[in-house]
Amino acid sequence: MTEYGRGSGPEPWHPEDPLHGDSGWSGHEAQQGRMPFGGVPQHQYPQEPQHQQYLQQEQYPGQTQGYPQQPQPHQQMPVQQPAYDGGGQAWDTAHGGYAGAPQAAQAYPGTGQYPGAAEGYPAADGYPQADPYPAPDPYAGADPYAQQPVGGYPGEAPDLYGTPEAYPPPKPPGRRDPEPGAEPEDDEPDEDSALSDSGRDGDDNDRDAGSGGGRRAGRSKGKGKGKPKRSGAACLVAALVIAGVVGGGGYYGYSYLKARFGSAEDYAGSGNGESVEVEIPNGATVAQMGSILKEAGVVASTQAFVDAATADKRSTGIQPGTYTLQKKMSSASAIAVLVDPSKLNVLTIPEGKRAVDVYKMIDKKLGKPEGTTAQIAQQQAKNLGLPAWAVSTRKVRDPLEGFLYPTRYDLSKESTPESLLKQMVKNANDKYAALGLEGKAKELGLANPYELVIVASLVQVEGNKHDDFRKMSEVIYNRLKPSNTATNQKIEFDSTINYIKGTSNINVSREETRRIDDPYNTYRYAGLPPGPISNPGDEAVNAALDPDKGGWMFFVSIDGNTTTFTKTFAEHDKLVAEFNERQKKKSGG
Repeated sequence: MTEYGRGSGPEPWHPEDPLHGDSGWSGHEAQQGRMPFGGVPQHQYPQEPQHQQYLQQEQYPGQTQGYPQQPQPHQQMPVQQPAYDGGGQAWDTAHGGYAGAPQAAQAYPGTGQYPGAAEGYPAADGYPQADPYPAPDPYAGADPYAQQPVGGYPGEAPDLYGTPEAYPPPKPPGRRDPEPGAEPEDDEPDEDSALSDSGRDGDDNDRDAGSGGGRRAGRSKGKGKGKPKRSGAACLVAALVIAGVVGGGGYYGYSYLKARFGSAEDYAGSGNGESVEVEIPNGATVAQMGSILKEAGVVASTQAFVDAATADKRSTGIQPGTYTLQKKMSSASAIAVLVDPSKLNVLTIPEGKRAVDVYKMIDKKLGKPEGTTAQIAQQQAKNLGLPAWAVSTRKVRDPLEGFLYPTRYDLSKESTPESLLKQMVKNANDKYAALGLEGKAKELGLANPYELVIVASLVQVEGNKHDDFRKMSEVIYNRLKPSNTATNQKIEFDSTINYIKGTSNINVSREETRRIDDPYNTYRYAGLPPGPISNPGDEAVNAALDPDKGGWMFFVSIDGNTTTFTKTFAEHDKLVAEFNERQKKKSGG
């Protein structure tokens, strides 16, 4: 039921309504708040404001108050209806007097009515003359429930519906339709309505004895039965939401407590046999390593790996690079692999290695037959990215010599000899370009940057320590000078003989230096060898770019560890004799 009415429409019926109870619709006419006249209840015919035209009364000149003017024939707007008492007299609500018999209508031209009396005045007997042509019954077809305005006659009850603050009068149950433009109410039967349960007995207060016990179509909100019926689906959704919130909170609470106080999830054993390659980047923390391993499926949780690394002090020595591990390993097993350098899936090229040695290392690491990488280097040297200034002649033993940059290379399943060679050449080109070899070559009196690489390769092999590199670079540049009469611009390095022979002997006999006829024999041929004899590192290249400037011409290592540099041949010859004496004692001679 609505707040102000009992019907399906918005008809007011409120407990504060003066006519609360709606007793006028139980088969008897409702009292309109008027005191009965003469003890007889007056019939009230309320005017329907929604369906009636505005009523008007004509007040003619000379008409006395208390006698309503008879409605004129052919008039479209009906006059105000008088209220009749039980004795036949009517109370004129418009003028505050009693009305007698219907007054004759005033004749107008063209109406066909007979003018009987003076205009607007009663006849001699006190009553107006009757109209010979009576007008139609003004009450025919009128709404019996139309509200009759109530006058302010002294002694009568106040009009409970006549003020703006009053409640509108109720309508009969059958005419309680929604107002035009009002939103229709929910057609769903109320749980206490007759449509909801036709066999259910209603409240005694909802039945009207005078209407045959018919049940009303509405109910009062104040009875406690007017609460809207809750939808079962809405209740179910609310229950599910509550259950989800409680369950989710419990789950996250359990997860937090487990992560805070419980042991981290971890696998058991050394893996399930499925190999996976994992790259540990440079500078990665233990937690970052654990996250990488968990994402790869190696360990069960990052925290378990962190706990295992904390317990194993060797974990501080984990090197960056690519490792081959197995999936579903315990964190301790994963740590054992990472701390073993031999398990690191990388290829490290040391400084000063010759190209032929690098090829063998690639074949072994990738599991290729020996000679595979050397053959690729020989056949595809021009396609591996060598710079344009790299000299390639028949005298050069290996065009890649000096361009296989020494560093560590991470390997993967996709690594091939060709891909590794390309990466090494690229690294060398990047380093040489960063150091500005092309611009520095002419400053040092060299023909091209390629000769700078040759000098660096000689420095790398002949120098025992990095501290010797700049002095060794000074020796090379001084021997290349035209003013060198001590060696006649010959380098005379034993390392070049070893490069020809493919050996690494410290002591090279004088007979070998004179006998071997090869462009790389710096004892036989003046100047630099045709190409580099090793792959120099950063220190050797920097030393070639910045020699010591001490005027060193000779050097010798007496004990094999310490190199002594001299400026004159006499000093050098003395050191050579000392070196030969040591060699005789070692051989037992």
